[in-house]
Parts: sequence; C-alpha cells; structure tokens
Amino acid sequence: MHTLNQTLFLDLNAYAGHNTTLDTVMAAAAEGMPYLFIALLFYLWFTRRRDEALYAGYATTLGVLLDQIIGLFVHHNRPFMDHLGTTLLTHKPENSFPSDHTTFTLSIALMLLTFRSTRLLGTITTLLALWCGVARIYGGVHYPFDILGSVAVALVAAMIITALRSQLTELNNKIVSIWNFIFNHQ
Repeated sequence: MHTLNQTLFLDLNAYAGHNTTLDTVMAAAAEGMPYLFIALLFYLWFTRRRDEALYAGYATTLGVLLDQIIGLFVHHNRPFMDHLGTTLLTHKPENSFPSDHTTFTLSIALMLLTFRSTRLLGTITTLLALWCGVARIYGGVHYPFDILGSVAVALVAAMIITALRSQLTELNNKIVSIWNFIFNHQ
C-alpha cells in the first residue's frame, strides 16, 4: 500500500517544476482554495443563505477536528520528509494524513450539495476542493492517500451534520438572532 501511495505521488508530482505557469496555478489552488471557500461562506451569509453558511461551517469545523483526532493516532510523513519528488510549497515537516486543506474545502462543498438552493454551487465547489487536493499532491506536500483520507473525513463530517440538521436549527436561529440584534437587521 505504501509503495502504491508513493508511486501515485511520483506519477502526479513528476509534472511539478517544469512549467512555471502550471506550477503557479497549482500552487495558488493548493494554498489559496481555503480562502476562497471562506469568502464563499461570507457571501452565503450576506446573501441571506445563512443556514447553508452555518451548516457548511459546522461541517468544516467537524471535519478539521476529526483530522486533528486522526493525527493523534496516525502519523504519516510528507513526501519531502521522505525525500521524494519536487516540493513547490513551503510546509512544516509534520503529519500529512489527512490533508486539512482538502478536508476543510470538501466538507463545505459536500454540505452545500445537500441544499437545493446551493446544489450547483456545491457541485462546483466539490470540483474545486478535489482540485485543491490534487494540487497539494502536485506541490509535493501530500500523498494521494492523504487526499483520499480527507475525502472520507469530509464525507463523514457532512453526513453527521446532515443527520444533526434538525437539532442544529435552534442554534442557527440563535446565531442569526444575535447577529440581527447586534447589527439591527430585521
């Protein structure tokens, strides 16, 4: 399994460092995608799709928390720690499994898929989140199985939040009520 993970990594990472434009685009996707998703949550909030923004926020928070818990029990080197491939991105030499960037973005995307009002946006963001994961491999900071682990974590987080949606409705109402009180929005 470890050999397959390394082989898949080397196959994708082999393109890194040979095309400045591609390297720049992939590095921007690998590092910048979470910021785009945060901006998207703000956009949803300020366009009065607050439930969608809140549930997506809950899912991503749960997903990254699950990543941290997994990281306490599973340690996996980053490719550059194993002296493999070309590293385009700067990263601390720490546990790589699962990818927080991919879990963060994919948890939001998968939650957006559960709402009729954001289904198209959810589809687009799912593709962007997966691109973020591939870009993290391309950039030399994650193995493919790190990204697959993130997909599993994001799915679990989205399923848990979906299952708890009715129980979280009151919390959403309180958050929106506090927002309206502070900012005097009716």
